[in-house]
Amino acid sequence: MQQLDSFLREFSSLAWGLPLLIILIGGGLYLLIRSRFLPFRHLGHALSILKGKYDDPNDPGQISHFQALSTALSSTIGMGNIAGVAVAIAIGGPGAVFWMWISAIIGMHTKFFTSTLAILYRGKDSAGEIQGGPMYFIVVGLGEKWKPLAIFFSFCGLIGALPVFNVNQLTQALNDIILRPNGLEVTFLTNLIIGLVLVSITAVVILGGITRIGKVASKLVPIMVLLYFILVGIILINHAGELGYYFRLIIIDAFQANYFPKGDTFLGGVLGALILHGVKRGAFSNEAGIGTAPMAHGAARTDEPVREGLVAMLGPAIDTLIVCTLTALAILVTGVWKTTDYNGVSLTASAFSEVMPLYGKYGLLVCITVFSMSSLFSYSYYGSKCMSFLFGVENKQYYNYIYIISILVGATTTLDMMINLIDGVFALMAIPTMTATIVLAPRVLKATKTYFNQLKKA
Repeated sequence: MQQLDSFLREFSSLAWGLPLLIILIGGGLYLLIRSRFLPFRHLGHALSILKGKYDDPNDPGQISHFQALSTALSSTIGMGNIAGVAVAIAIGGPGAVFWMWISAIIGMHTKFFTSTLAILYRGKDSAGEIQGGPMYFIVVGLGEKWKPLAIFFSFCGLIGALPVFNVNQLTQALNDIILRPNGLEVTFLTNLIIGLVLVSITAVVILGGITRIGKVASKLVPIMVLLYFILVGIILINHAGELGYYFRLIIIDAFQANYFPKGDTFLGGVLGALILHGVKRGAFSNEAGIGTAPMAHGAARTDEPVREGLVAMLGPAIDTLIVCTLTALAILVTGVWKTTDYNGVSLTASAFSEVMPLYGKYGLLVCITVFSMSSLFSYSYYGSKCMSFLFGVENKQYYNYIYIISILVGATTTLDMMINLIDGVFALMAIPTMTATIVLAPRVLKATKTYFNQLKKA
């Protein structure tokens, strides 16, 4: 087990090296400059689309704009925002949050381009159904000679969509908040039972496909986000006088890296390592440039690719700029990041308990449970789409068996192994996604110009 842990740590480190950082962040900056901050210039129009102003039931696709965004958010708003932020601060200090913000701003532009392409170049699966996602816009947009890149993305997606991190952190939360405080012993058997319960609930939803997943996500995600906002709001109100100090500390430490381990360096220094750490956690949180969200947005019911791109760009703003920031402030203002050795979800739970000792951690547990469950639903869809592309629609049900096994594995293995596995494979997924997106970027810009010209004439 120790050798496997060491191997996965090395794998993650190599995958997240300088070449990946250049294509993910450098490529995102290129898209930002080429689009001239388009997401921010058309934010109002994006919200109008999300509200259903331009919905047409006769358009091709399976789910509404709102359901597509909810499905994409259901896979990102969850452990990446609650446990991932805690990991970012526990390892990198407050400055890591700033680089998560930068990652999100760049990610808004990346998601606009990737999700526009998911509609612009939709393909058909082996059953003749319209599908969207990086594997399809690579083949349809760039041609058959690029198919090896699509195959590489789909193969990585089979692993990257496995929900081991979410399940692991949910199991840890249940153990730390429910079992241990009540004097119950945590064993392999108790974790296995948790895994079996998760399998049972997940199966009911994922067998209904993207339509059922979209409907469930569109109901669960908004309610849980609102509950989370209320709980974090209580914490911030109790520490209102410290908010200004910690906002400043986030920005100052982003360039000083005072809390990052001095032995870790990247690009010649500790600051480089902190930037890389923040970017990694930001990418894990909002998945911009990774390629998972375009698979959900590719199922949207629309014949206007730019509209779905505008809706998709809201994802990183909601996910990282808002939800992750709230989590980070809750951890920072309560001081638990300096007074405990906890990491991941346990650190966030400590922050909630500090202000709301009677009910805080239970409220957080409700949010964690629902967020994690909704993530299980959406990730199963991503993995099954990759399976369908590689082996045909008739074989995608076999992915469900692999997925179920991974839930049980996630419930009974260690946090470090899960983070390294997901980090590494997510990095590899970004290579084909960003390569194709950068090559196809001029076509997105052309489609965008045409769309807004037509909108002015309407």
